[in-house]
Amino acid sequence: MKVKKTNIEDILIIEPNIFKDDRGYFMEMHHQHRYDAFLSNRVFVQDNLSFSKRHALRGLHFQKKHPQAKLIQVISGEIFDVAVDIRQGSPTFGKWTGETLSETNRQQFFIPEGFAHGFCVLSETAHVSYKCTDIFYPEDDSGIVWSDPDIGIDWPITAPILSEKDQNLPTLSSLASEQLPIIDNIK
Repeated sequence: MKVKKTNIEDILIIEPNIFKDDRGYFMEMHHQHRYDAFLSNRVFVQDNLSFSKRHALRGLHFQKKHPQAKLIQVISGEIFDVAVDIRQGSPTFGKWTGETLSETNRQQFFIPEGFAHGFCVLSETAHVSYKCTDIFYPEDDSGIVWSDPDIGIDWPITAPILSEKDQNLPTLSSLASEQLPIIDNIK
């Protein structure tokens, strides 16, 4: 397995080992002991699967009191996946990084606690699997508008399909500090 760093510390791109033969391929999507070395012994407690159509954009979401680290992988299709640093006091606060994930490249995107997360679908449809280190609390759910001009994400689509909730999310600069997750171990 290969692990690559991104332009924001602690966000990783993981290339799992793929074992191919005449039947197809096999891969481990997660192996706690193997991943402990570079994911700081995080334990994933909830698995999610989303199905979305072309140009659907989900995000940018986060939880305030129960921040989640996420391990994202595309099962079918292709997405552009984004993480925005919203850790107060972080030297990369308000910065973003993105990665194209697909059923072809089989890469995983690891996003630690304290980041807003979102993705848009580039293929006709996409199944996206992601593991979380905390459960989802609806009352703790929050987000940032996908088109926040101060963040300036270079999305590969211009007219996304959004939920009503995602259309009405605030900008990062309009959020008070108590509306952002508090992360104690910022490097």
